[in-house]
Amino acid sequence: MNLETRIRSRGARLLSSQGFQSFRRRRARLKRRLSSKTPEIHYFHQVDDPYSHLAVQKLDQLRSTYPMPFKVHLCAQPGAEYLGSSEHFDDWALRDAISIASGYGLMFPADASAPDAAAIKAANDRLAPLLDSDDFADTAVEIGALLWAGASSEQLLHAHRGGTDGQSALAAGNATRQKLGHYAGAMFYFDGEWYWGVDRLRLLEARLAEEGLAPSGATLCVPEPRPTDTSALDTSQVLLEYFPSLRSPYTAIGHRRVLELIERSGVPVNVRPVMPMLMRGVPAPRAKQRYIISDAAREGRAHGSPLGRVVDPFGEPVKRAFALFPAAVNLGRGMDFVTAYLQAAWVDGIDIATEAGLRTVAARAGLDWEALQSARQGTDWEAVLDDNLNEMLGAGLWGVPSFRVSGGNADAPFSCWGQDRIWRVENEIAARAAG
Repeated sequence: MNLETRIRSRGARLLSSQGFQSFRRRRARLKRRLSSKTPEIHYFHQVDDPYSHLAVQKLDQLRSTYPMPFKVHLCAQPGAEYLGSSEHFDDWALRDAISIASGYGLMFPADASAPDAAAIKAANDRLAPLLDSDDFADTAVEIGALLWAGASSEQLLHAHRGGTDGQSALAAGNATRQKLGHYAGAMFYFDGEWYWGVDRLRLLEARLAEEGLAPSGATLCVPEPRPTDTSALDTSQVLLEYFPSLRSPYTAIGHRRVLELIERSGVPVNVRPVMPMLMRGVPAPRAKQRYIISDAAREGRAHGSPLGRVVDPFGEPVKRAFALFPAAVNLGRGMDFVTAYLQAAWVDGIDIATEAGLRTVAARAGLDWEALQSARQGTDWEAVLDDNLNEMLGAGLWGVPSFRVSGGNADAPFSCWGQDRIWRVENEIAARAAG
């Protein structure tokens, strides 16, 4: 393992460890107690963010369940460098919010369209005076419904008797968010940790229970949606395309659940790995990288797939691993190779930057090393990965893991992104299946 890989791996292991999470929580708890501060939650609302419109619909329920201060802030969309593919982000977020709303028991207009700058300003102007009011959530939901339905700035202000200049509130919210260490909207912050939108509220609620801040017998306000059971359905005419990356912590923590879904449903699957985001020029500032690894680790522990002794090579070592994938497919072990690599790199600490490490991966995947080398002859792994990437980008997605479901009882394919959406993938498979 070279020095660069060793340094990167040590950083990833620290940020993803249970011990580091426990240390941060103890430190935040001690700091709060020493300053005699009351436990409080910060919520950052971005009016033109679809995920904020979903999250704010749960704000009053959280407030009524957990008797502690909730401080609400307005914030703006982060810079393009934080959005991954800034040209596609807004469209994707809107499609995704519409797709998951019903699974969380929430509302989002199916025909929603992105608001213009004047309407966004009017919404912030209307909400700014209500940040400390009990009416904030109800008004934000109402304003959001109008905003996503295409209301103009005049309609928004007229319907609610005008407002004040929200720019100062927006600037203050942005500054507080940055000071506390984040960049996105729909974020909840409690004692040194961040929780994104409805997808992470169950983890915030678990944290509050751990801190003794949840009422006795309280049930989760926002549990993860439970998918339709596909085990008794005929999915033979449905196809699942799975776009993982070997260098993705979210792929690593979700992979076992993808395999379980495939086994449970019997759906035909085409595994289509893609090059890691950073290796194909998708930007990720340091703050985002730190959040991703710590959030993925926390989410992995919650799902029983914790990260372990992470080995995180970059560049040529990753390409050497990808170069073996088409040969593994030719030998009928493509998914087994991906599974073995993710386990080796993200859990077991095997140095997959070396030939010895790759030999171990191959053996675990049930592949003979010499047969694998022979099967490589005539394969063009770069063309395979480029084709996979182009298909994923063509679906309006750029992150991993991504999924595309096609066939069955529907014409147009359904695509989505993220281990957070495995439940949504299973629902889609069920909707398309026979029986």
